[in-house]
Amino acid sequence: MIVNWRSSFCYIIRFVKFRPQFNRVWLLLIGVLAAVGIYFLPPVQSRLSLQFDLLRSRVVYFFNPPSEAVFQPGGASALTIETVIATTRAEYLQTLTPEATSTPTPGPTPTVTISPTPLPASVNLPGVVYVDQHERWNYCGPANLTMALNFWGWEGNRDDVARVVKPGSSDTRKNFIERGLPDKNVMPYELVDFVNEHTDFRALSRYGGDIQLIKRLLAAGFPVVVEKGYYERDYAGKIDWLGHYLFTTGYDDARGGFIVQDAYLKPGKNLLSKYETYQEGWRSFNYLFFVVYPPDREAELLASLGRWVDESWAAAHALEIALEEIQELKDNNLFFAWFNKGTSHVAVREYVDASYAYDKAFSLYADWDVREQNRPFRMMWYQTGPYFAYFYSNRYQDVISLADTTLNETISSPTLEESLLWRGRAYYQLGNTQAAVDDYRAALKIHVNWLPAVQALQDLGLQP
Repeated sequence: MIVNWRSSFCYIIRFVKFRPQFNRVWLLLIGVLAAVGIYFLPPVQSRLSLQFDLLRSRVVYFFNPPSEAVFQPGGASALTIETVIATTRAEYLQTLTPEATSTPTPGPTPTVTISPTPLPASVNLPGVVYVDQHERWNYCGPANLTMALNFWGWEGNRDDVARVVKPGSSDTRKNFIERGLPDKNVMPYELVDFVNEHTDFRALSRYGGDIQLIKRLLAAGFPVVVEKGYYERDYAGKIDWLGHYLFTTGYDDARGGFIVQDAYLKPGKNLLSKYETYQEGWRSFNYLFFVVYPPDREAELLASLGRWVDESWAAAHALEIALEEIQELKDNNLFFAWFNKGTSHVAVREYVDASYAYDKAFSLYADWDVREQNRPFRMMWYQTGPYFAYFYSNRYQDVISLADTTLNETISSPTLEESLLWRGRAYYQLGNTQAAVDDYRAALKIHVNWLPAVQALQDLGLQP
């Protein structure tokens, strides 16, 4: 039925004019209709729907504090020789998500020679264009990658990055920013892939970085993006933990820190991050970093990387760091060291060892001292190593339980495509194909055309 709103409105006005006893009722009705009409105007609906979503999240978190959610591993399943054989390099690469396989192998590796020339006491790279993540949702990744690319002359912006790395749902009634709202995080491999597949520049990522390496790269003219934990106080005064990317463009030994461009803070340009604070936050992500560079400077970059040219060496080095920190750290920080141990084992495909390390990490998580700090309940929003470890150790129920905890208890709505994907894979291994399909399709509602979920459905003979 087609409604002529202009005629209807005029009729209501005439009715009210000649029947004053109904004025209040009709004025109220007119007000309600006007409010509904205004709400459905696209700009207004967009703004209000986002506010409603934020309000709903706060209500959910108030009654179900996410930091109280604790995953309890069920324990290892017996491994068979078939399982071990199934995780050989060839089959591993066929079944793995792009998360662990997307970093390109650099071109011909030059002889690694690190100049003995002492590093300068300070470096402040020129030509940095600051980009913030404000007035957007979950834009830390796009903003930082845009800064890294703009440094080398790329002419795109943060929205150009986001259209690819966080396209959101396929709902064309909304603009891409609204569609991408549920996608809480952009993984490092997605940012690296964007550079290598959608620009004329190159990028690589590694685990196990350290302060001296970052200085060496900066001194050679290469800014670096690191992934780190970010700490701030919540409404109750407790320390809360979030994941964050940080574009690093210089250092100053006299002031004892790195010069960084923080897309989140106001102001966030040319801030000083003390070395100790920088390293403490960086630890949360196994000292992961990535570098964007022009192809014609690849040989120079690889020489500056030194041993980190070899991705396997970098992962093994990260494992060494984790083992050292397990001996040195205490209290809540010990959780991150054990988690990093698991992540490093995953990086070198030692899944059983990784699963034991994650078991220990989650036991420390359960015993977290919450007097001053909330548990880092967003950990699984950003890192998926435990899913790899438990899945490839035949611990499918642990994959499902961890995904359930993450999706149902640490976030206001189940909008983490990686957790949905891994839970779907585990469901399939346990014979619940329909549940697997449901999870794959749910992942695609968050991240349209996401290759791992598309591939999972096609392997079942289904269309995305």
